[in-house]
Amino acid sequence: MNILIIGSGGRESAFAYKIAQSPKLSKLYIAPGNAGTGQYGENVDLKVTDFDGIADFALKNKVEMIVVGPEEPLVKGIHDYFLSREDLKGIAVVGPQQEGAQLEGSKDFSKEFMIRHNIPTAAFRSFDKSNVEEGLAYLDTQNLPIVLKADGLAQGKGVLILDSYEEAKAELKAMITDAKFGEASSVVVVEEFLKGIELSVFVLTDGKDYKVLPSAKDYKRIGEGDTGLNTGGMGSVSPVPFADQEFLDKVEQRIIKPTVDGLKQDGIPYKGFIFIGLMNVGGDPYVIEYNVRMGDPETESVLIRIESDLVDLLEGVAKEDLASRSYTVTDKTAATVMIVSGGYPGSYETGKAIANMENVKESIVFHAGTKLDGQQVVTAGGRVLAVTALEDDLFSALQQATADAGRIFFEGKYFRTDIGFDLI
Repeated sequence: MNILIIGSGGRESAFAYKIAQSPKLSKLYIAPGNAGTGQYGENVDLKVTDFDGIADFALKNKVEMIVVGPEEPLVKGIHDYFLSREDLKGIAVVGPQQEGAQLEGSKDFSKEFMIRHNIPTAAFRSFDKSNVEEGLAYLDTQNLPIVLKADGLAQGKGVLILDSYEEAKAELKAMITDAKFGEASSVVVVEEFLKGIELSVFVLTDGKDYKVLPSAKDYKRIGEGDTGLNTGGMGSVSPVPFADQEFLDKVEQRIIKPTVDGLKQDGIPYKGFIFIGLMNVGGDPYVIEYNVRMGDPETESVLIRIESDLVDLLEGVAKEDLASRSYTVTDKTAATVMIVSGGYPGSYETGKAIANMENVKESIVFHAGTKLDGQQVVTAGGRVLAVTALEDDLFSALQQATADAGRIFFEGKYFRTDIGFDLI
């Protein structure tokens, strides 16, 4: 089978690494890929939203399956595009159609979906230009801190947690009236703040049945001790020690099953991954958000723990017989440490030469923001490399990934040395 992965980050590197191991694979392409994905397949210079270009390439190269990594092409309707063309209908797309992608593309849509299907989540109300004054008055009725979420995609920056009413009101106005996050914040969800421990659970569904993938916890803040600005993720671990079987059973019964059943009841076709961002509040799970793809850097910790053939599961999604497919997961623990450019998540420089990766023997180095300058691998983004170790226990995995992150060099590099140590 010829497979095309859409995307260029650490998540897509992990997909390429895992898919390349499949005996069912004939040829692997990654569009656009990065300096590291080329070791698993062939990089293709295509933008993730160039649907015409992707379609032409898929037809010319007899691609049978497309695995969509990032959310943007899904929200913009890549799956619908392939279904709309007679010559493309035979190519399986792993990733929901546009309506299902609204679970991530619109916070208001996802919250209404949860309420409709009795899925536990924080209390909320949504506001726009027509009722912004009502929104400002509503803030006074809420407990601090207050959570404001831009309704649309805001590149991970559209969520604010505010500790004063004055700040909350100023930000609500800035988001709605002044378009702080552009079109994404034309509608703002005001949400109750949930106090607990965050984690993520991943589900693969063919629209009828589902498989629960390993859980993971990621670390969003730039600074040690989970301080400083939010990032796209500074590291992750899988499994999550506090998510025992009793808790995961609650997640499945209260959240996963009602989500998949709810999509069916609402007549929303869904073939792909569902990332469920959870808060463990005193042993009970609440949904913070849905994403319609795998997370990053969680994918780097999750996929490495799947022992069986990932392509077999993806084929089950395409053929809608996922229930008949089985898969196995190792008991070992994976830990990922993200190496980032100096200055990230603010301004940073790219084009820095990366050295010493060949001396990392015990971990896997997934490329995230890299490119080739001639034969030299250089930095090309804020999050540059995801160093992932798989060991018998959490401490060993963290120790190995952190030590290996220290072996790699480029000017201005930074990584957190405390990923996962709050769980030991």
